[in-house]
Parts: sequence; structure tokens; C-alpha cells
Amino acid sequence: MNNQRSFFFNVDWMLVFIYLALCTIGLLNIHSAMYNEKYPTFLDFNTDYGKQLLYVIVGITIGIVILLLESRFFSTLAPFFYGVTVLLLMLVLVVGRNVGGNQAWISLGGGFRLQPSEFAKFTTCLLLARYLSGTNIRVAEPKSFLIAAAIIVFPMFLIMLQPDAGSTLVFSCLIFVLYREGVSPYFLILEGLFITLFVLTLKVNNLTYIIGALVILAGIIVLMFRKNRKLIRVIAMGLAICIAFVFSVKFIYTSILKPHQKVRIDIVLGITKDNKGKGYNVHQSTIAIGSGKLWGRGYMQGTQTKYSFVPEQGTDFIFCTVGEEWGFAGSVVVLGLYLFLVLRIIRVAERQRSTFSRVYAYGVASVIFFHVVINIGMTIGVVPSIGIPLPLISYGGSSLISFTIMLFVLIKLDSNRMGMIYA
Repeated sequence: MNNQRSFFFNVDWMLVFIYLALCTIGLLNIHSAMYNEKYPTFLDFNTDYGKQLLYVIVGITIGIVILLLESRFFSTLAPFFYGVTVLLLMLVLVVGRNVGGNQAWISLGGGFRLQPSEFAKFTTCLLLARYLSGTNIRVAEPKSFLIAAAIIVFPMFLIMLQPDAGSTLVFSCLIFVLYREGVSPYFLILEGLFITLFVLTLKVNNLTYIIGALVILAGIIVLMFRKNRKLIRVIAMGLAICIAFVFSVKFIYTSILKPHQKVRIDIVLGITKDNKGKGYNVHQSTIAIGSGKLWGRGYMQGTQTKYSFVPEQGTDFIFCTVGEEWGFAGSVVVLGLYLFLVLRIIRVAERQRSTFSRVYAYGVASVIFFHVVINIGMTIGVVPSIGIPLPLISYGGSSLISFTIMLFVLIKLDSNRMGMIYA
């Protein structure tokens, strides 16, 4: 059999093992969080844990099929896959089902739903890799950068119309991919500065203080590097952008964000407290995690979980089930698996001979890392509750299958890395 089509050829089994381990952890915690005494087993597909088992089986089947495909298949059809998800993102705005204030799902019947935004993360990584691996593409050049940015921003715009702020923000992490491929580190600094300014603008009532601090900081940098005219121009441009951003934050906060989104941000920043209202989920989640102590209460023994004190515990807040029933020790194991997964993907990325495979791998690592940090930060109350799943653990077919596809495409590309030098 041709090595390209051999299932066992050069597969990174460590990635496969981590994938299976996280899926198993997800099944167990979904079973505990959504347990129904009338349907105790995983084999009853009327339950969410029964459906999740079905999603895992479908995911593994899709993974096997991916490993049997030609590696060039993914690069060649990247524009097609991207186009399909864009069409689905447009379609969901017309026929989508509204759940929790977001029109993000297309009903498939039988209680099953499709969330196009989950698959858009995969296809965006794929098309970005296809573009950046093209001949004479230098992402540091303005034209190439703008095209790469457009590939990322277009699905973000469509998802924001749903509106799904959480899924929209996920795409911003792809700036790390552009940085790896040669974009100036100033963009990373600017992104970090924007986050800081966003928080300060909401915390400090008088914008004059913030603008004054920015001007003083820019002045100090200019005095330190006054002989570097190019840097001075960059600082002046950056100062203007930051001041414009500060003024835009208030407008975005008051005129664009929905009331429930503003309340969630206020709670995280300590501006207001609402443990019985909008802050209820996070408050109960932190109680659940804290009650687990070192070793946890035991599988299906968590009181917060058993009595459904935490809403959305099987989806966005699944990590509080881990914290309550598995304790600090179990939480460290789960976090360790994610850390190992991301580091392993980065290692896989750096051993690629193909630019396409390397860029795609960094895209996968960035998306998974962002999901893990934001989801767990959300459950412990250090970031706003924006509703994104914990990869491979949270309940949901679209999320699990999309992450499965992302990982197994990477595994396939890596298995054929010695032959993929065409890009």
C-alpha cells in the first residue's frame, strides 16, 4: 500500500492518545453533570451523554477517514471548505435557531444542531495556511498582511452578526500565526495594549487620565530613542491609534454591547456584583471548584453538580465539574493534558518541511490554547463569561467534531511531512 494511504504510516500516536484521553474525560464529566436516573447508561441516545458518545464515535470515524486521504486534498480544497462555511454563516443568519440570544445554530432534526462558527475556525486556519504558503507571499508586506487579515476578519464579521462575541474573539488568536510567519511584534504589543486600555477605560471614569498617561509614556519613549526617526513615527502613529481606541471603547460599550454582555464585563472587572443575577453562573462555578479541594468529592458525588446549581454545566462550565469531583489534582491532570497537547502541536509545527503544514499547525495550537485559557478563566471568574466550549470535553457535536477534524488533519499532514515540500 502507498504510504500516503497507509493508516499506520508515521502517525503521531501521542496526539491520538491525548485526543482520546480528553474525549473520555469529557464523556465522564458530561455523564455526571447531566445524569438522568431514568436513563443511566451512555447507550441511551435520548440523553446528552448518550449523544456525546455518538459524537465521539462519529469523530473517531471521521479521523480515520482523514488519515486515509491524500495530504494534498486539504491544501487543494481549502478555498472550497472556507467558502462552504462562509455560506453556512450567512445561512444561519436567515434560518438559524436562536439559543441563549445567539442565532448560531442550524437545526438538523432529531434534536441535532449544526453550529457553523465551530467549523469556520478549522477552515479559516486551512485557507490562511494555503495563502501564506503561496509563492512570493511575505506576510510582513502590507498587501500580503491585509489579505491574510481579511481571511481572518471576514468570518469574524459574520459571526458577530449572530451575535456570538465568544466565537468572534477566538479568531483574534490567529495573530500569533501571523507573528510566527514574520509579522512585526509591534502588532502583538498593540493587541496587548488594546486589552489593557479596554479594561482601564471601563475602570477609570475620567478619560483625560488615560490619554495623559499615554502621551507621557509616548514622550518618554521618544526621548529615549530620539535619534531613531522611524521609531518616532511608529510611536506617533501608535499613540494616535490608542487615543482613538480609548474614545471608541465607550461607544462600543454603551451602544454595541448587549446589556447581559456589559453586566458580565462589569462583574469580572469588579465594577458591580450580581451573584444572584448575571454573575450567578460564575459564582456557583467558583463554589463548585473550591469545594473539590485536593482530591475532589468523587465521581458523581459533587453536590453543586448533582443538584444542578451551575447552569450550562455540561457545556461552557464543564470544568467546574472537574474541579468539584476530581479536585485540584484532577484539574491539574486536565490542564497538564492541554498543555502537553499545545506544546506537542508546536513541536509538530516546527518539524514540518511544508509552509502550509507549519502555518496550519500553529493555527490549530492558537485556537486550542485560546479556548482553554478563556473557558477555564471564565469558570474561575477571571475573564468575562463569553460562552466558548472546552475543547473535546464540553458537550456539543459541532465543537467536538470540528476539533477532531482540526487535529486529525494536522496528524495526517505531519505523517506525510517528508513528502510535503510542495509548499
